[in-house]
Amino acid sequence: MNVPSLLTAASTLLAYFIGGLPFGYWFVRLTLGADIRTMGSGNIGATNVQRNAGTKAGLIVLLLDMLKGFLAVWLAGFMNHQDTVALALAACAVMLGHCYPVFLGFKGGKAVACFIGAFALLSPIPLLAIVAVFLLTVTLSRFVSLGSVVGALVFPFLVWFLQHPPLPIFYASLFAAVLVLYRHSSNIGRLLSGSESTFSFKGKKA
Repeated sequence: MNVPSLLTAASTLLAYFIGGLPFGYWFVRLTLGADIRTMGSGNIGATNVQRNAGTKAGLIVLLLDMLKGFLAVWLAGFMNHQDTVALALAACAVMLGHCYPVFLGFKGGKAVACFIGAFALLSPIPLLAIVAVFLLTVTLSRFVSLGSVVGALVFPFLVWFLQHPPLPIFYASLFAAVLVLYRHSSNIGRLLSGSESTFSFKGKKA
């Protein structure tokens, strides 16, 4: 194994561990003394934190999880001279780390915030388009999960048509879309059955 591939492997592994930092779990544990995994949907992500610990808490966790994605990809670029394979692998790894964190027995979140942070570096213009699609969908439907699902479905197409990226970046966008959809499979079931929770800016704590 040569030096560049060793650096790529190292940055990919680092990205996984960065993604695995369970900020939602830690924040609720430190501020409320509670386990977010026993509250609401049991998810450690920003949406469940917002619903059970308040909007301010949800926003803090959202920003921290976005920062994980951004930092992991930035470090991979720094370590590998912006090599597209290393960047793509880091984006995939940080999302996997969030979904399956070693620090919480491989039971984590749904990677949407990490996805935003990672692709803010890799595909900023398609990401802005997806954020607009997400916000419009949530505004009209009041379902955060539906916004995430719709955004994931169209993201790779927008990456391809708006950015024409190197293939590793496009493949990373496909992986991200599939992972987000897979992690939202239970939400999709609840959307179809009409039992999914709607979004409100008012959490349980102001």
